Amino acid sequence: MSWFVLVLSGLMEAVWATALSRSEGLHRLGPSIVFVVALLASMTGLAMAMRTLPVGTSYAVWTGIGAVVTVVYAMATGAEAISVAKIVCLAAIIGGIVGLKVLH
Repeated sequence: MSWFVLVLSGLMEAVWATALSRSEGLHRLGPSIVFVVALLASMTGLAMAMRTLPVGTSYAVWTGIGAVVTVVYAMATGAEAISVAKIVCLAAIIGGIVGLKVLH
């Protein structure tokens, strides 16, 4: 269950990061509200997962998922350029996340 919560928390990290970028410095109300709600959900889930998972593994998986999903979303929406090098780097992050799960 902790791994499931951790993955959801990582997805919420991508939501709050994207909302933060769209809030224009927390000056747009809608994205600012999404940012705060997603941030609270993400941090709460991370804290819950850390009850049974090691802190280093939890944090690495949480940030890795958040980073990968944020970049993939930005590339899918055209906010960020797609390149082979970026895809290889994202694959390396995913490989590291899977490796941490397998080694746990």
